[in-house]
Amino acid sequence: MAPANPRTLFFLAVIACLGLIGGALYLEHGVGLEPCPLCIVQRVCVMLFALVCLVAAFHGPARLGRRIYGGLTLLIALAGAATAWRQIWLQSVPVDEGDACLPPLEHLIDALSLREVLSLAFHGTSDCTALSWSLYGMSLPEWSLLAFAGMILFSLFQILRRG
Repeated sequence: MAPANPRTLFFLAVIACLGLIGGALYLEHGVGLEPCPLCIVQRVCVMLFALVCLVAAFHGPARLGRRIYGGLTLLIALAGAATAWRQIWLQSVPVDEGDACLPPLEHLIDALSLREVLSLAFHGTSDCTALSWSLYGMSLPEWSLLAFAGMILFSLFQILRRG
């Protein structure tokens, strides 16, 4: 059996990422869930992953190219997974610990510079601790972490595959 065409695999990864972004936009605009800063960072990671996969799909890389694209997508997927893990941890911390979260994003934007807001966004705001939606007992960051795990496996497959 011949190995799957790299162009096809990268294009399928783009389709999967578009599905993830479509689902996130539906939850935001259709259901009314406002994304927190960590959610936005996760969305950016999914979009960057899709962009690298789209470039790879058009390029149709050989073995070295697959490894380079796989390495780039692996770094992006690891960053997204770390962000999702951070949000899961924030949601598990008792509210009375106080140090776990920052003020809401609107307050940070009014009070700080853009650079400081971006830096603090990775720490999480009080919006990041809200458990406002779940599916099959899993919260959005848990689903996001599962998606990033799939992206990591895809990236490792591209890096390690022969032929």
